[in-house]
Order: sequence, then structure tokens, then C-alpha cells
Amino acid sequence: MVDLALKMLLHDKLKFFITVAGVAFAVTLVLVQVGLFLGLLDNATVTIDNTNADLWVTSKETPNIDFAHLFPESMINRVRSTPGVARAENLLVSFQTISLPNGAQEGVLIYGLDSFRDWNLPWNVPQGKLEDLKRGPYFFLDDSAVRRYGRFKVGEYREIQQNRLQIIGRTADAKSFTTTPIAFMDFDRVQALSPDLLRGQTSYILVKLVPGADANAIQAELQRRLPYNDVLLKQDWANHSRDYWIVSTGLGLNLFVTVFLGCLVGVVIVAQTLYSSTMEHIKEFGTVKAIGGGNGVIYRLLAEQATMSAAAGYVLGVLMAFLVQPLISKIDLKLMIPNSFLVAVFFGSLVMCLGAAMISFRKVAGIDPALVFRS
Repeated sequence: MVDLALKMLLHDKLKFFITVAGVAFAVTLVLVQVGLFLGLLDNATVTIDNTNADLWVTSKETPNIDFAHLFPESMINRVRSTPGVARAENLLVSFQTISLPNGAQEGVLIYGLDSFRDWNLPWNVPQGKLEDLKRGPYFFLDDSAVRRYGRFKVGEYREIQQNRLQIIGRTADAKSFTTTPIAFMDFDRVQALSPDLLRGQTSYILVKLVPGADANAIQAELQRRLPYNDVLLKQDWANHSRDYWIVSTGLGLNLFVTVFLGCLVGVVIVAQTLYSSTMEHIKEFGTVKAIGGGNGVIYRLLAEQATMSAAAGYVLGVLMAFLVQPLISKIDLKLMIPNSFLVAVFFGSLVMCLGAAMISFRKVAGIDPALVFRS
């Protein structure tokens, strides 16, 4: 039965290629769009995911980690005195202005901490020693800044908020959702950049619990002690930050529409090609029915054709998506294609093609077997 389905499908190789191309287009579009979406969401929480804090204390209703709100840094004393808390430290996240050598000004997102090493922030440091940040007017700059600022070298100077500071190290992989480059600086130094606004203030309190402590119980106790703040588990804070970009910016709706249109195009192309092939071989289907084959046999033939089209289109689509991946990385975007998502797309492609085959089945199901005996 597979041989018959394959022979009918390959009878017109151009039409078969069009079918496969339609499925491949839909698969590639879905993989690239969703992969870019996952990459953007990963950037939105990359610092949360890599920081080894168990709990985050934020101001009320902070939308995401980049859009931080300020509250008094003295609140950390209430956190440190809570049973079950092993360590707590203030983290200041602030948008500032950096002056470039060509005279232009750009935004920079600064992370300020007292002890970066203790919190695994930043987590990828190809050049420089984080401990040196406390020794003077210094900062680390992430490699992603090259796209916005141009090339830079360790040892060069930049002005941030009209303060001359030296780049003493480089980080990698620390990217924000807004694409604003991230710099790392000593906590007190960040406050000194805008003393009127930042002195005595912090954006977050990072909390590390003692081994075996009940995170939910300590979260509840901290929330009681800090009624004007939000206390969130690490994963909850990451989910909250992602949800902001998905819902508030319409990114999720845009993704859904794009994926839907890609699948729709694939269904239309597959349905039209299979229907055209079915009409060309209508007598063959009539012969199958004349020798005793029922509608189940007919649909099995069409399902086999649809499965072959789905498999071939899926392989081509995945190949094209992975060929596009290095090109996308060159423009500083991240394309993430998890293995679980590849499996989901395969079954989605199969369902799409089988659904398209139903259009042809409705036509073939009503064939009169006597058709094969007519001239």
C-alpha cells in the first residue's frame, strides 16, 4: 500500500516538491519565529536564571528585572535578621547614559553589587577580575555592547553620567531584553553616579537561604516583615519578568498570529497539491474500491501520502532553520530550538498534513467503483 501511495505521490515530481516546500516553509517559519521568541525571553531573565539567589525582594509591582523601582537599602537589615537567611545583599539596577569616543551618547544598564562572586553575577568573565571593581572608578562591560557602542578594549575609559571610569574587564552572555548593553560596577560606585536619586536606595535584595530551609515559609515571613515589597522565589520572579514581555508588549499575540499564518500557508499548499494529485488518480482510487477496498483503505493511502509529505517537509524545514541559526547569531540575536520543541513541531506537521488530506478524502469517499469500467 505504501508503494502505491508513493508512486501516486511521485507521479508528478514537481507537485511533490511544491508540497514538501510548503511544509518546509511552515516548519522553518515556526521554528525560527518561536526560536527567536524563546531567545528573547531567555535574554529577559538571563541574569535571574544565572544568579544563585533563592529569593528576590523587589518593590511592589516591579514589572521585570530591567525596569527596576527603588526602595530604601536599609530594608536589608530586616531580611538578614530573618531565621533561615544565610546571606542577603542589595542589588542596584539602573539605566544610565554613557558617552562614546565619537561623541554620541547611548544608554547603559548598570548592575551594582558589593560581592559579585558570591552571587555568580556575572557568570561568564573572559577578561578581568571582579574583585578589582572595589578599588576605584572601574566597571566591566559585556561583549554585546560592541554592536551598540563599537569595539572597545580593556583599559579604555568611558564617561557614564559625566563620570570618567575605566573598563577593567569583559563579560559575555549578559544581555537584556531591551538590547541595552549591561555593565557591572561596585554598588557604592553606582550610587555615586546619580547621588540625588540613588543614594541610600536599592533595586533588589538578593537572598540566599541556609541549606534545607523551607523557602516558602521564609518567603511568607519576609513578606510579613516587608509589607511594601514583593518577595518572590527565583523561578516565580523569572516567570513574572517573562510574562510582562509576553502580555504587556503584545509579543505573545504577534507570535501566535505569525505561527498561525505559517501553518495556514502550509495546510493550503499541502491540501491543494494532494487534492490535485487525487483528481489525477481518481481512476486508481476507483480501482481500489472496485476490488473491494473500502473508504478505510482509501484514507490509508491518502494518510500515507500526507505522512511522506510531512516527513520530507519537516526534514527540509529543520535543515533550513539550523542553516539560518548562525546567520541570526551574527546580528546579535539568539535562536533557541529545544529538542522537545523539535518533537512537537514534527507531530504538528504530521497533524497539519493529515488534516489537509481530509479534503481529498471527502472527494474520494464518494467515488463510484464503476468509474473504472467507463471509457
